[in-house]
Amino acid sequence: MALPNEAVRRYARHLTLPQLGEAGQAKLMAARVLLVGAGGLGSPAALYLAAAGVGTLGIVDDDTVDETNLQRQILHGTSAIGRSKLDSAVARLRDLNPLVTVEPHPARLTSANALEIVGAYEVVLDGSDNFPTRYLVNDACVFTGVPDVYGAIYRFEGQLSVFAAEGGPCYRCLFREPPPPELVPSCEEAGVLGVVPGVVGSLQALEVIKLVAGLGAPLIGRLLLFDALAGATREMALSRDPDCPVCGDHPTITTLQDYELFCGMPAHEMSRTENLSPAGLVARLEEPAPPVLIDVREDWEWGLGHLPDALHVPMGQLPKRLNELPRDRDLVLYCHHGSRSYRAMEFLRQMGFDRVAHLDGGVAAWADEVDEGIGRY
Repeated sequence: MALPNEAVRRYARHLTLPQLGEAGQAKLMAARVLLVGAGGLGSPAALYLAAAGVGTLGIVDDDTVDETNLQRQILHGTSAIGRSKLDSAVARLRDLNPLVTVEPHPARLTSANALEIVGAYEVVLDGSDNFPTRYLVNDACVFTGVPDVYGAIYRFEGQLSVFAAEGGPCYRCLFREPPPPELVPSCEEAGVLGVVPGVVGSLQALEVIKLVAGLGAPLIGRLLLFDALAGATREMALSRDPDCPVCGDHPTITTLQDYELFCGMPAHEMSRTENLSPAGLVARLEEPAPPVLIDVREDWEWGLGHLPDALHVPMGQLPKRLNELPRDRDLVLYCHHGSRSYRAMEFLRQMGFDRVAHLDGGVAAWADEVDEGIGRY
């Protein structure tokens, strides 16, 4: 069918490509693609898929824009800080290409809604940053027959593949079990060079376009590894595992699971009594024998601001400085958002400290609820 004149003008550089042409562009315009996450990977992917003319882009995200996102999440601007990432994304993508329909899903992808959401699209681009969501996306894609364009980043490195495509492996063929959560630092803790998710997210968009338009050789059965510091890429061959519990010959997992529990991250774990809210810590600090505050953040974070009278022991130094921590006093650990201090608390308990708590939400929550003057970042 002939493309409308406005599409011919907008996609002229695509139409001149003999491998794509009018037929390929028509496939893109008829396609329905779901992006899981509008963050570091989802940002460049969404921009390039919208610019390419993918007809319908669904986006799942329930987060808001934070200033620390802007170093890599290029879909959002300074004016969007505090705003829903979905609202920010929809506005930007509709401005970039009004011919594209953007379908926002203002929710967290869960085992309760994943099959319905994923099943409404023909390709999924996984831009998530945590293991529970990756396994959930993979399993939902296998169960619905929708290819999963996977990407992940860590500091200066990235990886990319296409899972759950017909005849190819799924994510569990490569990683049947998730690593222990204590061995998986968050982006906040490990850091990431902002351009790396830009590279990987753009490559994910490329794989989506190849799948939809029938171009080239998609990364089915191949894992692409990207090393930004070396300026190098390499590939690993992957094959479908006939013993895979999800896509194997005799699957043992046939329904979606409780993925937080599967990945060692119980949904209610952080509500244990060792967690103090900012208000709870204020009350404790007013007691006759207040707890000793331990800041486990890095030097540069400490320099931005810290709680009064806190002892600074960066998490990496904790094992060597145990002798500095009193065993006859209550200790309250804190970090930026609470993940590092929680793990530090668990470590100290293993080392025989039985009077340890941590500040749930970290200095970010403290700034929101107690002292807005503390350095935000």
